[in-house]
Amino acid sequence: MLKRTKLKIGIVGCGAIGSSLAEEIAGKFKEQALLCGLFDIKPEKAIILAKKIRKNNSLAVATLDELIKKSDLLIEASHANSAWQIARKTVSSGRKIMIMSVGGMVGHLDELFRLSSKHNTQAYFPSGAISGIDALKAANIAGIKKVTLTTRKHPDSFSGVDYVTKKFKLSSIKKDTILFKGSARLATKYFPQNINVAAVLALAGIGIDKTKVQIIASPKVNRNIHEILIESKSARIFTRTENVLHPQNPKTSFLAVLSAIATLRQILHPVKIGT
Repeated sequence: MLKRTKLKIGIVGCGAIGSSLAEEIAGKFKEQALLCGLFDIKPEKAIILAKKIRKNNSLAVATLDELIKKSDLLIEASHANSAWQIARKTVSSGRKIMIMSVGGMVGHLDELFRLSSKHNTQAYFPSGAISGIDALKAANIAGIKKVTLTTRKHPDSFSGVDYVTKKFKLSSIKKDTILFKGSARLATKYFPQNINVAAVLALAGIGIDKTKVQIIASPKVNRNIHEILIESKSARIFTRTENVLHPQNPKTSFLAVLSAIATLRQILHPVKIGT
């Protein structure tokens, strides 16, 4: 029997999500994959994570170019502002990429398709912290009339979001308050770190301008809640996902990390389940 070559995986961004994925790759996936490098714009974060995993800093690399060169698959877990440049450089080098900061791909999807095709590689977008993406993709084949996302989070989740802090005093919010209502395009622009789910929903469905989003600050909730309503020719679909917050980063959902792990499992395993 031929021995399968391990997939070499590099990670950009060594925060809560990148750290969780690095530990999974070095642990549960060690028979199928090899964690080959870590990079962060703050080098000390890559060094700390490298030492945690391998007891030395040999996994930390100095540049993105070096990490791309070492990797078969790059996982972007950095920031929406840099996601597209990382993706562009990675696929142009013929490497595969998994993109966590999906909001950063808004406006660049056509170019990503073109570059991935030209260089014979793939880009992966995990479903993230929502359910129903499989049904959305299937329903979209027959035609979708409407997609609406309603997101509820505790006001503290929006600290540091300029769009919100300029209009609202978060500490004064005592009841459900609508912070935003509009297109997924504007939602991803104003909430780049809070609403990646809107970008995933839009890319899988009817587009960034037709997908509608409502964001609510709710002081009574202690979870990130996403409700999706899909009206199509084939079905009326409603999903509600109540996410447990990530233990290391309350601005993201634990399910978002697990979704990336599930996507990685699909890449590594020969049997694929689900749409």
